[in-house]
Amino acid sequence: MKTINSYLTIKEFNDVLFQNEKIDLSQSIINRVEDCYEFLKSFSKNKIIYGVNTGFGPMAQYRIQEKDQLQLQYNLIRSHASGTGQALSAEHVKATILARLNTLSLGKSGIHISVIKLMQELINKDITPLIFAHGGVGASGDLVQLAHLALVLIGEGEVFYQSERRPTKDVFEQLGLKPIEIKLREGLALINGTSVMTGIGIVNTYRAQKLLDWSIKASCFINELVQAYDDHFSAELNQAKLHLGQQEVAKLMRSHLSDSKLIKRRQEHLYNGNNNEDIFKEKVQEYYSLRCVPQILGPIFDSIRSVEEVLEKEINSANDNPIVDVQTQHVYHGGNFHGDYISLEMDRLKLVVTKLSMLAERQLNYLLNSKINELLPPFVNLGKLGFNFGMQGVQFTATSTTAENQALSTSLYVHSIPNNNDNQDIVSMGTNAAVICSKVIENTFEVLAIEWITIAQAVEALKIEDQLSTSSKEIYKSLRTMIPVFKEDIVMYPIVQKVKDYLIK
Repeated sequence: MKTINSYLTIKEFNDVLFQNEKIDLSQSIINRVEDCYEFLKSFSKNKIIYGVNTGFGPMAQYRIQEKDQLQLQYNLIRSHASGTGQALSAEHVKATILARLNTLSLGKSGIHISVIKLMQELINKDITPLIFAHGGVGASGDLVQLAHLALVLIGEGEVFYQSERRPTKDVFEQLGLKPIEIKLREGLALINGTSVMTGIGIVNTYRAQKLLDWSIKASCFINELVQAYDDHFSAELNQAKLHLGQQEVAKLMRSHLSDSKLIKRRQEHLYNGNNNEDIFKEKVQEYYSLRCVPQILGPIFDSIRSVEEVLEKEINSANDNPIVDVQTQHVYHGGNFHGDYISLEMDRLKLVVTKLSMLAERQLNYLLNSKINELLPPFVNLGKLGFNFGMQGVQFTATSTTAENQALSTSLYVHSIPNNNDNQDIVSMGTNAAVICSKVIENTFEVLAIEWITIAQAVEALKIEDQLSTSSKEIYKSLRTMIPVFKEDIVMYPIVQKVKDYLIK
């Protein structure tokens, strides 16, 4: 059980998200939220407070009479639950709820404690509100997507429960849950924030880290296949460049390859004084996709960590409007809901993951092109050349998917379309950035799956399993439970899916 208290780290967030840890609310949070609610309730009686007794957005100039103020909140939720496209995944939705719960728990939004308690129930009981991918411009927060969450909290809309899409009302009745009743400004507080883009962003960094880990391992494996020299991942070479990511990637490679019988030491081959030929039989240096792995994956290593830092700050920030400050006894109007921080980081993460897919595609091409590797049969074809195809067909999929990543890498951060009667005259597109980043990550798992199938076939072609490093042997054995050694042509798509699922888990 994770108690939500003062500051939620990315690790704690991921434990709830991926380890299915349940959450509890500390008494200090309950007190903080209740104090904020009572203060705003009293403070707003004789003042003009946006979203309490005014209309919304460009309609803020219209006073809302007291008898209509609660209905206004319901109107806001229902009118903005207008998303389209595919439903967000259960992980994306759970991350959204947790991100919203945490920011509302800061006691800066003036909401009733019942809101947070019902969100806690959604997480702990694995109830997934139906939220669509399309609808957010990331300016006044994730208005449309968060309205779908709010719709469920008032007992309307639809949810996924135990793998079924059902009306919220039916699931709540089954589980004995009561919808919230709007008390003051819960409608605006629920939909006014960056929690969808941030929640999806945290899932994205978690998945991106897995991609990086697998890419480092694949790079090590291929260096073994071609019996590369060890100095390009040496401590001495990589410490000569002062980037932490490069140094860490090289360190991970040294650890992975520490007991390999295939990696060569340069001093034993090219530094022994016995090389008198004019044209060297052994390669002096490998292709960049093998030799420059620390320099290529190093920036990705650094980027994932810096993106996580921004996301962690965002989930622990008040991104509402207005901000209710009990300490100063004041309500501050502004734009903390604007998603530029997340939009920029999602574009950045998307770019580096695309580069990772490009590296995987080039390494794959190296293995499949016998004229380049001068080691393996064309397309790592273990059957009859000209009659069988090996990995020839599936390479098209990897190339196509990598190309899609490159096309999707256009920046959303610098793309703005004014809307809302030009009240939102510059927007972040952060929600789109997060969703498209997740697509690039999904694509990259597919490219890596194809690369790993090829690596497994290459081990069989070269008969080198016994010479592999311990780390590579373990991976190879796991892969062979999913990938048969094939000489005759087989249908590949089920195998690609199995390996993709293995890499993601």
